[in-house]
Amino acid sequence: MSDRNLLSSVSVPDRVVRTRKVRRRLATESGADLLQPSSRVSENELQILSHARAILLRLCGDRGTSLTAPRAVRDYLVTLLAAQERELFAMVALDNRHRVIASEILFAGTIDGSSVHPREVVKSALRYNAAAVILSHNHPSGVAEPSQADELITQRLRDALALVDIRLLDHFIVGGGQAMSFAERGLL
Repeated sequence: MSDRNLLSSVSVPDRVVRTRKVRRRLATESGADLLQPSSRVSENELQILSHARAILLRLCGDRGTSLTAPRAVRDYLVTLLAAQERELFAMVALDNRHRVIASEILFAGTIDGSSVHPREVVKSALRYNAAAVILSHNHPSGVAEPSQADELITQRLRDALALVDIRLLDHFIVGGGQAMSFAERGLL
């Protein structure tokens, strides 16, 4: 069967076409399977944190609401990353009006580092059709201060994302139940 005959024999149900209409969509979270119980967090506490993340994502992630309160992002990232025993690197994808499209844990490392690949960050942002992103990672040591490596990778990520017209709005470091913002410190 030729390609032309094959394509003409494929039918697309009407309901699939109709789902392309604009609908309110809630933001999604992926990579959460990387979150595991640790010596610092019990199974019950992990469930509570999971529910808190879902509530915060829903509150800051409704496609009808712009993300104008940095505190909501900070709270979400702290509940997502603070209790982890290994370093995790996350991205929050935003549309043109800074509404949350998705939240994804992109990389998982060890207790003192994580390999971050700019190519993979750009691929993920493009997959969500993001106009802007907020990046975050945790420091399992509890110290929310950026290292020189953190500053360098942030600049590389900002430059890589800029090549495809995606703005890096901020990069948070979560440690000790707090989050430090690169933008607030003038490091972006």
